[in-house]
Parts: sequence; structure tokens; C-alpha cells
Amino acid sequence: MKNRLTSCLFIGFLSLLVSCGVSKSAKHLPDLSAYTITKPVVRPLSDSVFVSGKNSFFKNKQGLWELYVEGNPLEIGLTTGALTDSLLKKQQQVFFSKIEDFVPSNFQQKMLSRFLKWYNRKLYLNIQPEYQTEIFGVSSYTSHELDNIAPQYQRGLYLHGAHDIGHALQDLALVGCSSFAVWNEKSEDGNIILGRNFDFYVNDDFAKNKIVEFIKPQEGHPFMMMTWPGMIGVVSGMNLEGVTVTINAAKSKIPLSAKTPISILTREILQYAKNIDEAIAIAKKRKVFVSESIMVGSAYDNKAILIEVSPEKMGVYETNTNQLICSNHFQSAVFKEDKRNRKFREESHSEYRWERIQELLAENPKINPVTVSEILRDKKGLKNIPLGYGNEKALNQLIAHHGIIFKPKDKLVWVSANPYQLGEFVCYDLNAVFNLPKNDSVKSLQKERLNIAKDPFLETTAYSNYQKFKTEDHKIDSLLEKKQTISDDFIQHYQALNPDYWVVYYKAGLYFYQKKEFYRARENFEKAVSKEITTAPEKAKIQEYLKKLKRKSP
Repeated sequence: MKNRLTSCLFIGFLSLLVSCGVSKSAKHLPDLSAYTITKPVVRPLSDSVFVSGKNSFFKNKQGLWELYVEGNPLEIGLTTGALTDSLLKKQQQVFFSKIEDFVPSNFQQKMLSRFLKWYNRKLYLNIQPEYQTEIFGVSSYTSHELDNIAPQYQRGLYLHGAHDIGHALQDLALVGCSSFAVWNEKSEDGNIILGRNFDFYVNDDFAKNKIVEFIKPQEGHPFMMMTWPGMIGVVSGMNLEGVTVTINAAKSKIPLSAKTPISILTREILQYAKNIDEAIAIAKKRKVFVSESIMVGSAYDNKAILIEVSPEKMGVYETNTNQLICSNHFQSAVFKEDKRNRKFREESHSEYRWERIQELLAENPKINPVTVSEILRDKKGLKNIPLGYGNEKALNQLIAHHGIIFKPKDKLVWVSANPYQLGEFVCYDLNAVFNLPKNDSVKSLQKERLNIAKDPFLETTAYSNYQKFKTEDHKIDSLLEKKQTISDDFIQHYQALNPDYWVVYYKAGLYFYQKKEFYRARENFEKAVSKEITTAPEKAKIQEYLKKLKRKSP
């Protein structure tokens, strides 16, 4: 009775919240009076080549989609939506089906929808009109089947804040990204070179359709970005002036309302900045609602810096060396005494990955694109110890949406093909892309002779076993949750697939603890703590189990 009363009070409170301040945002549409709305005509030349005027959508042999669009914000949005139509519908379905896994009941989904409307009530006020217009154009091609969550345009806005909301509320999504830059005597030719892993994981289906997008806007600089259907914000990209942006999530407190999504801020930097000073000036104009490190590289300045933003303050971190490393903690003086950042640095795997990059850079006195790819693909721990595959202490956690490498001076970029950052790194020359004549003979925009070969790890038994491990790992989670019997053969096979990973022993320990087989539980927990455990709280949890088991010993 008490729980039912609490639920009713919560629902009543939520209903009160969503009735306040959401009507304007729910009805808001961008002002399109300055534009002519013309539906693009798309001509399919095959099942993997689509053309609309000067714009094109092409699937290359590595499985990457290459999208070229130009025009004003509405033209870019409508053309992007029209060209990517079927993939766009599929991508939203994949994303929202993941939410249904977390929130299975219709009632809970309705409450979530109402919460999103309330939470995002100020989102449209913090997204510039040109990006609202572009989102409107893209979203007009999304499915009406998801209108129960929100109408097409509002749903498009919500998705651009999804990363921010996810990592703020549950520390999901971008908690493991790693990036670095080197220049002057540390790079092979003296020019700046940058690399990053974007560890955003929804599920395997979400990462299937990666898009390398090239945009020539009516205002601002032409640029490229690595993205997915429906996303106009930037998580990794470079413009024709040689400015690069990548984002790494930092520890945030839970915000009370959405403001400017980080990916929209980085989109503005990429489109309008030609050097570091201009990037900083743009960042100062916007209010964000989560904490994030934005690495900005510049051909003009031949260096990189970090713009560290939070809802309350902003810091700029510059190194006095010839290299810059970024994981997920802040490094600037502004955040030096920040308790949340300090605690996160001590307890998470962020510092560990930062030190691993430093170690690998020290081992390679001169960095070139191939050595960057090797660092991004690194699966070992400090001093080359085995971590087990999928450990978040690794630079390559085998979950990355993409890896990317930039040479801003040469306007060259390499993006990874599936899976993760293990596939071929495909090279693009922005000078060539934006100067190519646009006609019906659509072909790949890549500079194939500069491509970097796929990771040999893909052909190993260890990789094959890791793929099997992921399936078995989901299975053991389900068995543990339902408290069902797990055979010894299953446990032995599960652990043999990824023997250096602490998780396989921890989950076996949990099972035996549930079954009151305390000797076997202790045996597995002890094995787990002998491995490299991802975070301090996780290690403390296992040690607490061992203390309980010690008290249960005869």
C-alpha cells in the first residue's frame, strides 16, 4: 500500500511538472519563412548509390556510407533526410528499441515520454535557428511510428541531447573515450596529428551504418564529420581550414533541464572557426548542461588545446609540451579543486587510459598515421599487461563507434570501417572532396592509396572468442537475474573465452554466492581481484564479498 501511494504521488508530481512550461516547446517549429521548401528528388542508381542534384549518398567497399550535401540549412536537412531515408528510419528504431529494453511497460514509456517533454522544455531555446531548421528538414523523413514518444521534429531535437542526458543521468555512453594530439618534433613531419576513439555504444546494430559526411554550407566553412543517420551534431570532425573537434565526456551532476547539446556546440565550432581563438570564443557564447572536454586541433596554430566546459564554468587547458592527451577527467586550473572531477579521477579508469597513452607515445618518438592507428587499437594495459578483451581500462575497449585520425595541415582524415576501430582506416582528402565536380558518375571519395590496413587481430582466435564471449556474457546476466541454474560446463566455457577479464570470475562468484556455494564463490572472487579491475568501486564491491565470505568460513 505504501509503495502504491508513493508511486501515485510521484506520478502526480511528474504530471504537475510536465504541465508546466512544456506547451511552447511541444508546439515549437523553426521559422522557415526565409526558405523555399522544395522536396528533393532522389534518383537511386543502385541499392548503394543515391543522387539528388549535386548531392550524393554512396556505400563504399569498406561498408562506410559517404554523404555529400550542400546548400542552406533547410536544403541540407531535407536532402540529408531524403538521401538517408531508409537508414534514418532504421536508426531511430534501433535507438528507441534499446530504450524499450530498459523501460518495457507501456505505462512507463508514457511516463518517460512526459518526462522527456518536461526535461527538454528549454532545448529549442538553446539550439541556434539554423540547426533547428536542419533538424526539421532531416526529421521530416523519420517514421511516424514513433510519434507516441514525440512528434518528428521534437524527437529529432531530443536525440541531439541524448548523449548529454545519458552520461549525466547514468554515466553511460561516452565514459571511455580517449584522444591525443602531437606536433612539432613529436610528429613525423612536424605538423599536428590527432587520433581519437569514440566509445559510444548502444548495440551492434546502431554502429552498422556509419556515415562519413561532407557538408558544404551556405555560410561558414566546408567540413566533414563522422556520424550516423539523423545526427547533425559533431562528435568527431575537421573543417577545410584545418580545425578539428572531438568530444570526451567528463563527470557531471544531474542537470535540471536541457540546454545546448555538446554536439551542437562542436558543430558550430567546426562550421565557423578557423583557429583555436575563434573556437574558444564560440564556446564561451553557449550554455551547456553537462561536463565535457572538447579537443580542438588547428593547422593554423599547429597545436591542440582542450576546452573544458560544465554548466557552471569553462576552462582552457594548454600543454607546454608537444603532445596533448585527453581521457575523461578535466585537467585545466579552473577544475583543479573540483571535488567531483578529483573523485572521478581517483575512482574511474580515466587516469589509467591517460597514462597508457603517455606510455605508448613515449615508446614511439615520431608519430605518423600508422602509429596513431596502432595506439587507438591497443588492447593492453600499463606495461603491456593483459586486461582481458572489453575492459574499459583499455584504449580499445572493442565497443567504439569509430576511431578517427586527423592531419589538419594536409586536410587528411582517416576513419575506421567496421568492426569498431579494427577495420581498414579509410583516408579522405578534404581539398579533393570539396573541389570534385559533382555529376552522375558517383564513386568513393576515399584516397585509397593512403588507407591503413585492418587490424590483424580480426583474423585471430582471440577475436572470434571475444565475439562468442559477448553472447555468453548477455546469457549469464539473464541467468543471474532470473536466479536460474548455470552448469559448470557453461561457466568453464564462458571463462575460457576471455580468461584475462576480471568480469568472468566476478559473475561466476556472484552465481556461487547466490547458490550458497561459498568456497567456490570465494575462489572466483579471489581470481577476479587478481586481474585488472576496471574501477575502484567495483574492486571494493568484490573485496566486500570476500569479507562476508571470510565471516562465513568455518
